[in-house]
Amino acid sequence: MSENNETADMSFGRGDNASKGPIIPKSANEALRPEQVPRPPRRSRKARSQLVIFLNFLMTVIVFVTIAAGAIFYYALDSFEKPGPLAANTNFIVRNGAGVNEIASSLERNDIITDSRVFRGMSRIYLKDAVLKAGEYEIRAGASMHDILELLQSGKSILYSVSVPEGLTVKQVFQRLTDDPVLEGDLPGDLPQEGTLMPDTYKFSRGTKRADVLQQMLAAQKALVQQIWEKRDDDLPIASPEELVTLASIVEKETGRADERPRVASVFINRLEKKMRLQSDPTIIYGIFGGDGKPADRPILQSDIEKQTPYNTYVIRGLPPTPIANPGRAALEAVANPSRTSDLYFVADGTGGHAFAETLDEHNANVRRWRKLEAEKAAEAAKAAQEAGQAGTPDGAGAQ
Repeated sequence: MSENNETADMSFGRGDNASKGPIIPKSANEALRPEQVPRPPRRSRKARSQLVIFLNFLMTVIVFVTIAAGAIFYYALDSFEKPGPLAANTNFIVRNGAGVNEIASSLERNDIITDSRVFRGMSRIYLKDAVLKAGEYEIRAGASMHDILELLQSGKSILYSVSVPEGLTVKQVFQRLTDDPVLEGDLPGDLPQEGTLMPDTYKFSRGTKRADVLQQMLAAQKALVQQIWEKRDDDLPIASPEELVTLASIVEKETGRADERPRVASVFINRLEKKMRLQSDPTIIYGIFGGDGKPADRPILQSDIEKQTPYNTYVIRGLPPTPIANPGRAALEAVANPSRTSDLYFVADGTGGHAFAETLDEHNANVRRWRKLEAEKAAEAAKAAQEAGQAGTPDGAGAQ
């Protein structure tokens, strides 16, 4: 019976201490009141120091700044990679010396990008030591800032071109460069020597100087002439690269057919070897009109053939003092390695080519044949014009 009572007492929460002393009854309020929890230990003086407080604050700031920076970087990266606002392809010009700040502001001002600050910031990350190259660029519709940055860094700008055909004089080449609307700057006041510019098609980007293209032509022709001169036939009656260019310029003006150039060159080479006058009509024209060229409606007169000029090879012996045009590669190679013939004459054959002859009698026959063809063409043209005029006038016109 006593064991049951003790067990019962313990079940009412008195615990082990109840068996060590008299039982003190509690009121209902006291029984329901929670027992007092021990107070936490006091913080050490070290934990309450100003340094610890400051370090805790600093750590909080660092965490906050890191989170903010991460959010900003994520926003910037997303803006940098996503398609831009450009609705249609457009051209964008980066001027010489323009920095990233100027380029970014210009891109935003032209509604090519949405935020110049993002472009500037990401450019510093991606470019490192690289630079954005000057030029005119075609930017595609919807291009992202990343796409635009790579394009401007690549330097793949829009290329324009100026074509210089074979046979133009230096003065005519200068006029082409001057008339080009994309090239910039002035050309030198003094013309280079005739024959020193290489005929070709030259590509350039917007902002290129005319003088730079001119220097490219000069350098290209110099290298080409030297290369061909070193591979010339050894027995040519030509003493220097300058003489090679001079004769090549005559060949260039005499024929535009590539298959004829080596044979035309052989005629002049044979004449030089025999001390004969070259008798080339283009030299007459250059002696009279110089680099301006002959007007299209101006024929060569008999008095022109007899006119005393330093270039008229009907009057002088040997080569003229300078080239009469800028010859191309084919004409230079034809003179350096001409056909092996005994031809001394050639004349137009009426079909766009020439008839060649070894003797004067053969040549005179070719001339007569050519003149006959020309007369027949003139007669046919006159007849066609007459018929066209009759067909254009109805019977009884003006008789109303």
